Amino acid sequence: MLVAGFELASTPLVPIRLEADGPTVWCKCEFMNPSGSTKDRIAAYILNKALAEGVVSRGDLVAEVSSGSTSIAMAMVCARLGLKFIAIMPEGVSRERVLMIQGFGGEVRFTAKADGMQGAAHACSALAASTKVFLPRQFENPDNAEAHRLGTAAEIAHSLAQDVAASRTIAFTSGIGTGGTMVGMCHGLRERGFRVKPFAVRPIASGTHVMSGECFGSAEQCSFSARIPGVLDGMSRIYQPTDILDLCELEVSDDVAMDTARALIRQGFPVGPSSGLNVAAAIQAATLLPEDVRVVTILCDRMERYFSTELFTAWTD
Repeated sequence: MLVAGFELASTPLVPIRLEADGPTVWCKCEFMNPSGSTKDRIAAYILNKALAEGVVSRGDLVAEVSSGSTSIAMAMVCARLGLKFIAIMPEGVSRERVLMIQGFGGEVRFTAKADGMQGAAHACSALAASTKVFLPRQFENPDNAEAHRLGTAAEIAHSLAQDVAASRTIAFTSGIGTGGTMVGMCHGLRERGFRVKPFAVRPIASGTHVMSGECFGSAEQCSFSARIPGVLDGMSRIYQPTDILDLCELEVSDDVAMDTARALIRQGFPVGPSSGLNVAAAIQAATLLPEDVRVVTILCDRMERYFSTELFTAWTD
């Protein structure tokens, strides 16, 4: 698929078994995208479309509300397209993420940590009111889900076409941020003839951990657990649970999510906490479903943006 002026290659779908007697789950290695996350798909799709339709031109300004991987992806794609980029985010994100955005030539503007993502959204709206700027609006732009329908879902369907030929049933687990991945995956897989059993995943605060290093806090505002970045509550206009056929919900302790991320790293998959959440939920789902159902999830992003966070500091102290 040609996107944003460069080729975005298909990422591998690999079987993973963390315990010898545990189930096998299928994981889409989205950390292998160019900037290191699945958000490269939406950044490339949205900005390429805006260029093709003449909404933006080289040298124009793009701004997005994101404290993590979307900002990094937007900064990378803007660098490739000759666009300027501003990331607007609450204070408190890991330094690595800021440096990655700046490394791609993007600018970072901080809002008060206590105001969370809503505060950053208000600041972005104020910028747009006073400056000519293109807003990708990841929380409400349907092209977010479209990127996954046309890309991620198509690749997974191709990879599993023979493996699930008998049952044609796939279970998909994902934490919900913008909801674009869940919506795009469900629509895309069903359009390609698969039965899909979707599981929305909530990280639940264990209440037992000791934070060390830089935590995510309200910079990754979540009503469930602030330890798992990118899982938000109530901001998305793309994802409406009642619109997803047969949607179920799984809860995963944030301790289990963090431990699963570390187990994945130890097996050679350099991922962050949200990948641990997704895989822990996939393992849980696999124990509830018939053996002929393939359980699929996303390895969302790479570990280097979390070096100064609890994922590593609590592990290595």
